[in-house]
Amino acid sequence: MHLLIVIGTRPNFIKVTQFRKVMEARGWGKLTLVHTGQHYDRAMSEVFFDQFNLRPDHVLHLHHGSAGMQFAHMVQQLVTLMEQEQPDFVLVPGDVNSTLAGALAAQRLGIPVGHLEAGLRSFDRTMPEEINRVLVDQLCSHHFITEASGLHHLEEEGLVFDSAKSNLHMVGNTMIDTLVHFAPQIAASSILEDLGLHEGDSFHLITMHRPATVDQREGCQFIVDLLQALKTRGAVVFPIHPRTQKNMEAFGLGEALDKSGCLMTPPLDYFAFQKLISSARAIVTDSGGIQEESTFQGVPCVTLRPNTERPITLDMGTNQLLGEFDVDRVLHALDNPRFGQIPPKWDGKATERVIDVLQGLHVRA
Repeated sequence: MHLLIVIGTRPNFIKVTQFRKVMEARGWGKLTLVHTGQHYDRAMSEVFFDQFNLRPDHVLHLHHGSAGMQFAHMVQQLVTLMEQEQPDFVLVPGDVNSTLAGALAAQRLGIPVGHLEAGLRSFDRTMPEEINRVLVDQLCSHHFITEASGLHHLEEEGLVFDSAKSNLHMVGNTMIDTLVHFAPQIAASSILEDLGLHEGDSFHLITMHRPATVDQREGCQFIVDLLQALKTRGAVVFPIHPRTQKNMEAFGLGEALDKSGCLMTPPLDYFAFQKLISSARAIVTDSGGIQEESTFQGVPCVTLRPNTERPITLDMGTNQLLGEFDVDRVLHALDNPRFGQIPPKWDGKATERVIDVLQGLHVRA
């Protein structure tokens, strides 16, 4: 079987690091990895490829026009490439524009498509990622599921193709595979020493980058207020996203941010950031993937969003959800942390289960 995987952003990269390794170990199949260029710079892309030894076979060139033109151009390039490569199966991870573009291109060419992280839903249609999730699942012939909610949503939406549910595959979370495989490199990261911290030091880790948070002055002011409040409790580490930095300065909060007393860094490489997650006293974030990573690491997490597409991190994991900019509520949640357990099949072997499914499909074909 010739498997083609479409990736475009850092979360995508993290979900596919073990496919080539597993396929080569089994002596099975051909893998073609296509990077759409959605994230392509040193901080957001290249350093991850270096650490993962993950080299795309093809890198597309992102259109410099509007978001709509970028998406259309992405689909066009993927169609052309898939016609050249002639894969037997296309796999698309996650919920970004590259995910939808890859699924649409393959479906139009009649190539079977699988969605990695299928069935996740926030039920917030104001999020572009939610629209992408729903559309990709409609386009796919196979659904690779990370948690029970995904299975439930796909069944509710009528995406069960036969009585055996042979298109639905509960495989676990391939993001955790990367954490497990690279655990020694994460443990060896010097980021704590680089920041003047030591093993065992108590600190809070903050990440904020979503448009709903940082594209408005209220959200940026909240971040400043939160950093100042947390600094009275000890060290605070804040790897700041370029979008957040830009908007802080645009809203006239750059100086207040500089005076917050937190340890600010530019975007970090994977090993350094995961070292911070595993070492933190607690995390405050508006991210999606960090909810899962902190649950696996057993670190309390407060997510500043009104919803989550990863409810297992609330039901079983360490995550708490807060939907408003309220410093006191965040502090209360941090004072009452949640300690959970690792969800089923988040064991570092999800990629192997995906390949098991693909090998079964190949045999039946």
